[in-house]
Amino acid sequence: MGETANHNHGPPPAQGAPPPQPPPPNFALSRGPTWAPAEQLHQVDYCIHSNPSWHEAVLLAFQHYVVMLGTVVMIASTLVPRMGGDHGDKARVIQALLFMTGINTLLQTLLGTRLPTVMGASLAFYLPVLSIINDTLDKSFNSEHDRFLYTMRTIQGSLIVSSFVNIILGYSQAWGNFTRFFSPVIIVAVVSVVGLGLFMRGFPLLANCVEIGLPMLILLIISQQYLKRIRPGGHPVLERYGLLLCIGIIWAFAAILTVSGAYNNVGEQTKTSCRIDHSYLLSSAPWIKIPYPFQWGTPVFRASHVFGMMGAALVSSAESTGTFFAAARLAGATPPPAYVLSRSIGLHGIGMLLEGIFGSVVGTTASVENVGLLGLTRIGSRRVIQISTAFMIFFSIFGKFGAFFASIPLPIFGAIYCVVLGIVVAVGISFTQFANTNSMRNHYVLGVTFFLAISIAEYFALNTSAEGVGPVKTQGRWFNDILNTIFSSSPTVAMIVGVLLDNTLEAKDTASERGVPWWAPFQRRKGDVRNEEFYSYPLRMHELMPTRFL
Repeated sequence: MGETANHNHGPPPAQGAPPPQPPPPNFALSRGPTWAPAEQLHQVDYCIHSNPSWHEAVLLAFQHYVVMLGTVVMIASTLVPRMGGDHGDKARVIQALLFMTGINTLLQTLLGTRLPTVMGASLAFYLPVLSIINDTLDKSFNSEHDRFLYTMRTIQGSLIVSSFVNIILGYSQAWGNFTRFFSPVIIVAVVSVVGLGLFMRGFPLLANCVEIGLPMLILLIISQQYLKRIRPGGHPVLERYGLLLCIGIIWAFAAILTVSGAYNNVGEQTKTSCRIDHSYLLSSAPWIKIPYPFQWGTPVFRASHVFGMMGAALVSSAESTGTFFAAARLAGATPPPAYVLSRSIGLHGIGMLLEGIFGSVVGTTASVENVGLLGLTRIGSRRVIQISTAFMIFFSIFGKFGAFFASIPLPIFGAIYCVVLGIVVAVGISFTQFANTNSMRNHYVLGVTFFLAISIAEYFALNTSAEGVGPVKTQGRWFNDILNTIFSSSPTVAMIVGVLLDNTLEAKDTASERGVPWWAPFQRRKGDVRNEEFYSYPLRMHELMPTRFL
């Protein structure tokens, strides 16, 4: 306890001046106990290497599959029609995306970070793909299907070449060395902005069909957070599987509205968002189709498009890095060390190479929404994510079954994102406990980084046309694609601004305020004994058995 000053000592106060006041009493005595920093969350039911029972793990894995499906359908539904593809082409693109998501997720959980992260389709590749699409508009083709095939082949070639950016950055240890410049102050901004930067996929997507999306959001919050308190016996079921229950109820409600004719006389956009049969996936998807190498034809390599895709590869690496830190926290693991991030980005590049070979329309990145689902269910088990890859690969091969779940209206996913992305934002904020939150210097770095990350990315989004032409307009289209892609990503901007400010503003003199003493041991291979426990391989035998995390 600090010593209280005696205000009777010293010279008497001046005439008419208020008497001096004693300092405030000790905070812990006057306001109750303070909470000590916690390196690992203690309310996680299953951590990274503990496994639920098999029937629980399968249900949880299916839930992860459903959550990642929204982004896949959204990307395919947006890009394929612009490429000249029909409903059948869209169904096959979704199958290819699902197949590569399953393969890359399995590789990343076994050989990469080994964190419970789904490697889903990335929106970072949207602008480079639009650039390729616009370039094909000046060419003549015998049919729109031929234009679709040529565009896919060009995307394949660009993915194959740009994948070497991540391979070199990862396996040369360059990416890991870059992350050594991080501190908890930077992690706060990068992880939080990973969730905040996707705000357009939250309520704006929900509002495209508010009569479906809003009930989904309300029902999810009530069932998952409030009903479990009314019925304590159903607490684990509602907390872990309430999302699936809500999807089933609202999906059935959307089907009733569709069949009853509620959307017969509405605009095309409303039909697309609200009807369960307007994606035409179920009727056009093949029963069985196994994705195979170069399924769209021989890849086309063009330097102007390759450079734009390289920018997207860098962005996906930055976004994945922020997502990995959030996943580690929600899985009860320590922050991933630099050498783990290097090997994960290198493997990420190998995944992009495979995506180019198997004909994916975009590359992958660590799925933010699935990491949020870890916090929603309090299940951080690696094995659950590995089981979910079986669903991804199965439904990518048996197209009719996959198309059934892909017909879930996107506003339902928008309601889910409102919750799970918010959890990721809060996880990022939780890293402030390892730095001095009363430091004005840290306030400056955090505030400027947050604001610029959101503001710059929003500027680029608002000034990007429907054809993908961004605010950077020079004679070099490849140069435009790189800068427009990089600065359209909030996490990438946050990483650039945060590293620059945090390492140039009194960095050495404020190391303790920045949280560097806590952070540094996790970046060394033997700096913390838990690093090997969470991130080493090959698999240990105890991971193969379903056990409870107590």
